[in-house]
Amino acid sequence: MTLLKTCNHVWRLGGQRGFFGRKRYDFGKCNLVELGQVSPERPVPEHIVKPDYYFVRNSPSSGEGRPEIKTDRQIQGMRDSCKLAANILKKACTLAQEGITTDEIDRFVHEEAIKASAYPSPLRYLGFPKSVCTSVNNVACHGIPDDRKLMDGDIINIDVTVFFNGFHGDCSKTVLVGNVDERGRYLVQSTEESLNDAILCCGPDQPLCVIGKAISRFARHKKLTVMPAFLGHGIGSFFHGPPDVFHFDNDYPGAMKTGMTFTIEPILTLGGMDAEILEDAWTAVSVDQARSAQFEHTVLITEDGCEVLTVPD
Repeated sequence: MTLLKTCNHVWRLGGQRGFFGRKRYDFGKCNLVELGQVSPERPVPEHIVKPDYYFVRNSPSSGEGRPEIKTDRQIQGMRDSCKLAANILKKACTLAQEGITTDEIDRFVHEEAIKASAYPSPLRYLGFPKSVCTSVNNVACHGIPDDRKLMDGDIINIDVTVFFNGFHGDCSKTVLVGNVDERGRYLVQSTEESLNDAILCCGPDQPLCVIGKAISRFARHKKLTVMPAFLGHGIGSFFHGPPDVFHFDNDYPGAMKTGMTFTIEPILTLGGMDAEILEDAWTAVSVDQARSAQFEHTVLITEDGCEVLTVPD
């Protein structure tokens, strides 16, 4: 799940041209997404261990201070939660077919988490009403599952996080629904490649900013745009915490240390960088209605490089 780093409704990055500039883009063809009907919150059995924010509405689950350096016990807990999230995501992606509603995907992810004695982390996080984020076409991220049926040619990001044995595991993937046009396929493939490129930069004592530099360089090469308002984050017993992981070219301080775990989750778009939040206070859409894609892994910094924790069986 992406952390939104702005309180404004529209993100503008100073010094760069947004939607209303002169640059023109090839968006390809897609179905624009509008908000649908959201079903009631799904129940969580009493025996499921819940994060603190389940009990206090709109409260965060945030780490504080410096990035956490995890012990061997904590690392094993992260491996377990991330593996579970990755396996649920793998199954959920097979549901992304024409005629399926995003609410049906939410029900599946919710039930799979409960079956594994885990809690679906998005539920009630800062008031989020569902158990997974489903972002289709021009929705950049934080799409709330509803009664809209997936259509031929859609692309959909499914973002799964679970709280399992005291730790959150977080991952997402964008998949194709039916016959997606060439520009859509290019966007999805390129976004996954940008994530893989960034992971290759990770290792002990590497500056955190190399992640954003790698993604930005890759996006320019592919003639795509990074949406800068959304970033990766530290994760563990907390859902979001330090370090912040920016996906655009930056020189912010901070270095990767052995034992750190964080997400890398770039959003690339066929259009401009600007996004706005809809009236549900969550759904982030591109201002110019262009499609975007996102991929996400949780990584662990090791003594000789990094380990991708969110790899399914």
